Amino acid sequence: MHIGTKEMGDPVNGRFKAFLFIGLAYFIIAVVAPIVVLVINKAEWQFTSKGVVYSTLAGMVGAIGAFCLQLALFKGGPPTSVASIIFAGAPMVNAIAAALVFNPPKNGLAAVKWQFILGVVLAAAGGYMVSAFPPK
Repeated sequence: MHIGTKEMGDPVNGRFKAFLFIGLAYFIIAVVAPIVVLVINKAEWQFTSKGVVYSTLAGMVGAIGAFCLQLALFKGGPPTSVASIIFAGAPMVNAIAAALVFNPPKNGLAAVKWQFILGVVLAAAGGYMVSAFPPK
């Protein structure tokens, strides 16, 4: 992304021009490749509306996150801080949402293993440490 941005030759909009081609690459990988696999597997082309809605929303949230990452960098956010917030924060949100919101344990929070909680705490600590103590 960094090299693509630089090679666009546009210091103001180069990042967004590069992001446009990242989107094109995602289209090729995320749309064309599954179509090929579905055709090879002779899949039925029937989709449930709920599956379509949730999958589309998930894709939109991911794309919005990627775009916001570009905005943060464009506005001068340090790459080490921005990246650590994204790549430590997103998995924590996903893990908490998936484990506790969308698939809550049958026995409530008491059923959540300490390893899960420790993993979330360590991810948060790692994100903080990378942001607070970047290489200089």
